[in-house]
Amino acid sequence: MNTSFFTTGKTAVVAIAFSFLAYTNAQAQEVPTPPKMVPEMTEFWEPEPRVVTPGNNNSAPSDAIVLFDGKDLSQWKAKSGGGDAKWQVKNGEFTVGKGDISTKRNFEDFQLHIEWSAPDQVQSSSQGRGNSGIFLQDRYEVQVLDSYNNRTYSNGQAGSIYKQHRPLVNATRKPTEWNVYDIIYTAPRFKEDGAVFSPARVTVLHNGVLVQNDVEVKGPTEYIGLPEYKKHGKAPITLQDHGNPVAYRNIWIREL
Repeated sequence: MNTSFFTTGKTAVVAIAFSFLAYTNAQAQEVPTPPKMVPEMTEFWEPEPRVVTPGNNNSAPSDAIVLFDGKDLSQWKAKSGGGDAKWQVKNGEFTVGKGDISTKRNFEDFQLHIEWSAPDQVQSSSQGRGNSGIFLQDRYEVQVLDSYNNRTYSNGQAGSIYKQHRPLVNATRKPTEWNVYDIIYTAPRFKEDGAVFSPARVTVLHNGVLVQNDVEVKGPTEYIGLPEYKKHGKAPITLQDHGNPVAYRNIWIREL
């Protein structure tokens, strides 16, 4: 038997093994060591949020546009014809008069604060009681209604996105007591051909209670039939005259 062959073979195997280990060590040395994790790695300082002074005692934040300060309706106009808003201003509030009114300014995405009160004389029921409405971009209605001990269809009561989304709960206060809506609104976006790129979305807090949680608006408010989007840009806030003397006060808006 030729033992030199086996000796040579063993030597070759050992040599190959050492070569592989050397190669593996070299490759391991080439892999960078990950940096030590420190708190600063997940901190960013720019851009710095701008300072906004929050309101107090029912005043608006420092960056808000005041739409009604209790004095006059200079920020509003008649929706039909565009003349002066004729609703009566008295004691720091104004009451629904003849015809809808709209803001003189147009808006897109915003945070809207608005307070309303149903009349003290309860003369009807369902939709005939303390009825008005807040139309976002003049198209999408957040319902105003005296829903205190007043049954009506759920997607038409106070806090509803009218005929589309019922409120999660009924947080309505008694007639003559003030209700507060805080509305976060994201306007719809459209493609060049008019198709909807992204629908409008609304969050509503009613007297501090969440009643609409980032819901998708299906299209402009319709009393009869199904809504269908039509391309539009910035548009005003409109308050509805539904024939009931609903009062409003302390209205401000923040563009987002």
